[in-house]
Amino acid sequence: MGYEESYGCLVGDHARDKDGIIAVMLLCEAAAFYKNQGLTLWDQMLKMYEKYGYYKEENIQITLEGVDGATMIKEMMNNLRKNALSSIGDYKVLKVKDYSNGEIKDLEKNQTYYEKLPKSNVLYYEMENDFWCAARPSGTEPKIKFYVGVKGTTLEDAKEKLRNVANAIKEITK
Repeated sequence: MGYEESYGCLVGDHARDKDGIIAVMLLCEAAAFYKNQGLTLWDQMLKMYEKYGYYKEENIQITLEGVDGATMIKEMMNNLRKNALSSIGDYKVLKVKDYSNGEIKDLEKNQTYYEKLPKSNVLYYEMENDFWCAARPSGTEPKIKFYVGVKGTTLEDAKEKLRNVANAIKEITK
């Protein structure tokens, strides 16, 4: 299975592009399967949350148009590379992976090493509690994007933790 940010979904090798049609088909199959078990999709979602944890994600996009905007986005990425964040909101950053050069900064061990990573203009932050954040400029729009993921003990706890991290990202980028 393959997915993309715009919720396109690709299942199998019979189609060459991701779209919502296959995603809806799979959702219908899942709904029928769980209905036969006396469950709704939401019931099953709650069971999965209870088993695996309450995960929440958010995409924060900052639009900076024109030549000045492109320069600001580049400077923002350079600043994030030069000044590794030690925390985002209330949560410690454990490692920073720079996909542009394979550099990994282990902030807990105060070590830097290199791994072969797919080359891309992306910074990936591994945080405590299995939280994460990725920063990258858009390849098609005048935006810098921050993807954030958290895990909570309840749905409300996950929402609160996500708000905390998302607000911190917005403050960092002011």
